[in-house]
Amino acid sequence: MAQSPSFEESAVCAALRERFGERFSTNAAIRDHHGRDESPFPAVPPEAVVFPESTEETAEVVRLCAAHRTPIVPFGTGTSLEGHVHAVRGGVCLDTSEMNRILSLNAEDQDCTVQAGVTRKRLNERVGQVGLFFPVDPGADASLGGMASTRASGTNAVRYGTMRENVLSLTCVLADGRIVRTGRRARKSSAGYDLTRLLIGSEGTLGVITELTLRLYGIPERIASAVCPFPSIRAAVDTVIELIQLGIPLARAELMDALSMKAVNAYSGLAYAEQPTLFFEFHGSAEGVDEQACTAEEIARLHEGGDFQWATKTEERNRLWEARHTAFLACLALRPGAKAITTDVCVPISRLTEVIEETRIDLEDSGLIAPILGHVGDGNFHSAILLDPDSEEEREKAHALNHRMVRRALAAEGTCTGEHGVGTGKMDFLEEEHGEALAMMRAIKQALDPMNIMNPGKMIRLPDPP
Repeated sequence: MAQSPSFEESAVCAALRERFGERFSTNAAIRDHHGRDESPFPAVPPEAVVFPESTEETAEVVRLCAAHRTPIVPFGTGTSLEGHVHAVRGGVCLDTSEMNRILSLNAEDQDCTVQAGVTRKRLNERVGQVGLFFPVDPGADASLGGMASTRASGTNAVRYGTMRENVLSLTCVLADGRIVRTGRRARKSSAGYDLTRLLIGSEGTLGVITELTLRLYGIPERIASAVCPFPSIRAAVDTVIELIQLGIPLARAELMDALSMKAVNAYSGLAYAEQPTLFFEFHGSAEGVDEQACTAEEIARLHEGGDFQWATKTEERNRLWEARHTAFLACLALRPGAKAITTDVCVPISRLTEVIEETRIDLEDSGLIAPILGHVGDGNFHSAILLDPDSEEEREKAHALNHRMVRRALAAEGTCTGEHGVGTGKMDFLEEEHGEALAMMRAIKQALDPMNIMNPGKMIRLPDPP
């Protein structure tokens, strides 16, 4: 029986190499780089990588791959956490990094249109020149296309929302190479199905996002940040819940437990109290921020919070938030050589304290190192469960902890993922969370991608096409 030709010998490989030249590669090192992200799962490289520079070139790649039923895996910056970029069925990785232009900036309307490979830091450097900013901040300098694909969130979500609330429209290449635009620049519309939000969070399984029109916001007149330690996680979380219930417009409300604070002190040479700690930020007018800050201090004192350490100058605020943004790396340093399973549940804030406390006890009983931190202002929290990558026993124990955490969140009417997405890591939980709605998702996927070539093996399990 004749053997099937290798990818190098295939017609799609020859066609892509002829069309894209040096922007197409089957080099092993490049493939390996594009087969890994920040997840703990082993790398799964694609068979080739292509670097298009526009929507039209992306459509060419997709049409060539579709003609040969070759899988397509979109790639932004590789900062995803659930195996989103792993080429589990081989195929071609479509790297969007060369699609890095800011196409338009409409300061009067407070919006902009960018290509998918533009990173959030680059966007903010540009729009900051006209007094605007883009608020979604997942920590990593992720690409905006990747952030939309995973419905990213971050520290500012309690006030400004997630990618879902901040994308006005998308340009996307569908599985057959058609180019669609999902909306216009108007701030609202009742015209037809909301395709923008269908594609946000679809993780490349319905199409490749190539352009985004985004909401922007005026840089606040005053920004004040603060750190406050608490005697317990309950006291810290209850402080945030009470502030939200009072209508205080928190811009950020981040929790780090005692172990997380120990980690960032050691990693960054800081001297914070090694207790459960809240990181706050307030945005607005000078008078408004002063009023919000005064109320926050009063409520914190009622819950036995310590003194607030304030930062209002940009450099001081950046140093303060550096501790939160480097927390993942700091936690990894608690156990050199370890890998981390990063959990990502989200619950109604009224259930947050009980879920975190039950989770903390479960983590402590496991014997594994597992700091807790999270965006408590919107009920989203994480644990970085550190494990020896060569220990099957620890891997099984860590996955069991994660599964119990998810089921605890689902029992509290929460979700298995608040911001990291499903990828390969959380597919098993979707049935439990969505029930019959999962069949509807499956039907949408099969209608838009009948050959299952768009990032297959992610989010929703499908039977192989005939």
